[in-house]
This record gives sequence, C-alpha cells and structure tokens, in this order.
Amino acid sequence: MYVEQIMTMLGLSDLQFALAVIGLLILILVAILNLKYSRARRKAREQSEYALDDRFAREPSFGQGFADADSSERNEPSFGSALLATTSSPEKFAIDPRIDCVIMLRFDEGISGAEILEEINTWTDLQTQSAAKWMCEGLNIDQGWEELNPQSSYSELQLAIQLASRRGAIGVLELSDFCSRAQALADTLGSQIDMPSVNSMLESAKELDVMAADSDIQLSINVLFDEACPWGNFDALMRQRGFKLARNGREYEFYSSGALIFTSAGLDPNKPVMQLTLLLEVPLVAQEERAFERMLAEGVEIAQAAHGRLVDDNGINLSEAAVISIRQHLDGLYANLEKSGIPAGSSTANRLFS
Repeated sequence: MYVEQIMTMLGLSDLQFALAVIGLLILILVAILNLKYSRARRKAREQSEYALDDRFAREPSFGQGFADADSSERNEPSFGSALLATTSSPEKFAIDPRIDCVIMLRFDEGISGAEILEEINTWTDLQTQSAAKWMCEGLNIDQGWEELNPQSSYSELQLAIQLASRRGAIGVLELSDFCSRAQALADTLGSQIDMPSVNSMLESAKELDVMAADSDIQLSINVLFDEACPWGNFDALMRQRGFKLARNGREYEFYSSGALIFTSAGLDPNKPVMQLTLLLEVPLVAQEERAFERMLAEGVEIAQAAHGRLVDDNGINLSEAAVISIRQHLDGLYANLEKSGIPAGSSTANRLFS
C-alpha cells in the first residue's frame, strides 16, 4: 500500500517505478564493486610483485621436498606446477589474439603517433595497478604494425590486454576498466571502435587459465652425492659441463644457442653440496630442444663424475619405469600445447607462463 502511494505521488506507472528501482540497485552494486576494487588494488600493492598465486601454493611440485634438507615428508616423483618466474627487465611482445583481448580503433584519416601517445600516456596508473600486461600497436601505412612512434602516422590502432598468466585469469573490473579506457580514447580521437564484449572475453580468459594451469609443469631431476662435494670442486664440474652460475651466485643455468633450457635449485656456496636438483619449466622450452633428455643426460654425467646417483624425492634410485612415464606425460603435454595454438617455447607461451 505504501509503495502504491509513492507511485501515485510521483506520477509513475508500474513499469517506470520498476525501472527506477532497478537503476537504483545497479548504482548501489557499482558503488560496492568500486569499493572492493579499490581495496583489492591497495592490497595488491602491499604484496610482493612475485608472490605465488594460491593455486600454485596448493599444488605439489615435482621436485619439491628433495632439495629441502629439513623436509620431514617426501613425495613420489610427480608433475607439478612451476614456480612463478622473475625477470630482470620487461620483455616486449607482439599482440596475440590467442591470449589477448584485442580492441581495434580505425581512423578516417591518418593520425599522428604523438597525438595518440599524448592520450595513452595518461594511462600510467593502469600500468602500475594492473596485474595483466597491456600493449598498443599502430598500423603504419609504410611499415605495417609497429610500436607507436611520435613521428609516424597511423590509420588503425590495436589495444590489447592479456587475458591470463600464472597469476590467473583477468578480473571483471580490470577488463572492464581497460575497455572503458579504450572507448574513451576512441571518443577523444573520433575513431570507429571494434570491441568484443566483456563477457565473451571473461569466458575466454577462464578457458585460457584452465589450459595454462593444466600445462604449467615443472620437472626436476635429483642427484644425491655419496659424499659431500666441496663447493670449489662442484663449481668446476658444473662449469665443465657447460653450466653458468646465475647472478645470485646460488643457481646454475644451462643454455643452448643463447636460450635458457633448464636451471638448478638454489644452493649455498658456503657449504659442501650434498644434493643437486635440476629444474625444467616445460612450457617455456620448445619440444625440439629435447630439454628433458638433455637434463637427464647431464644429471647422469654429474652423478658419475661426483660419485652420486639419480634419485626420486624419497631418495630412492630413479627407475627406468619412472623415466618412461615422464616421457609419456611430456608427449601429451607438448601435444596439448600445440593443439591449443600455444606451442612450448613460443613467444606466446613465454607471455602466458610468466
């Protein structure tokens, strides 16, 4: 009865009143989402940039346990999620619709890169707040698609934000914010815009995240020495085998044609070495490199040279059956990555699994 009196006083029909209520509810919902988003951004800034996602914290690692001398529980060898890799400097990649939400802007007449950059440079807060990578490329009539150059003129513009990474799928607020900025840019520059729906991109992000989680595998080979190997002797052996000591002075890296193939777990240079764990992040190395076979061969050579043996996470000698099982799993993994259009070792894979 009270509602009917309000409708009569305002002169609203049933439909008009219902629409007004719905509009009010939407405004309240947007306010709540903005509050949650603001809190989430503050929390994200307080956390370490390279903190592990909860998904990885819950999943066992193939090499977990053996390299930890204080671990009281051991697991049988198994496939596990790779650790979140850190990079010393950002790497530039091309926009890829297989892992990016791509928004196209088309201009009736060529527009200078300087004018575009003047608008995009105001997005500095997005670069710091966003966990996902976003990029921009312009279609230069003479050079094709390229990174924006202030002196060049462009007929089209591509804006893209990565849909998933090791941190998980992009969130609805983050994607919506990016799309809103792209729409505002199109309005400012007076361009036509071709933008996929947020819902369809969120669905693609979820599917991409599931595929990535299933494929983000780290393999390890453990070498247990019968007697502790002095650091100097161990370092000389590793360098003789072609390994390079990482900048942190605690890990060794194995390269092929300038590309990193596999690494070692962290070691203490101030102590004799009792055990060595070699690690391979499968999706980051091309199948043609035969990385697992090479890592296994290096493990065998190091074990023979330093009087050690290949073992599983329980310290039991690694069996031929276990190696065969790993190879079979690897074949399936490489096939799935190829089928998804993101082959292991590709630049797209390096972006997705970073």
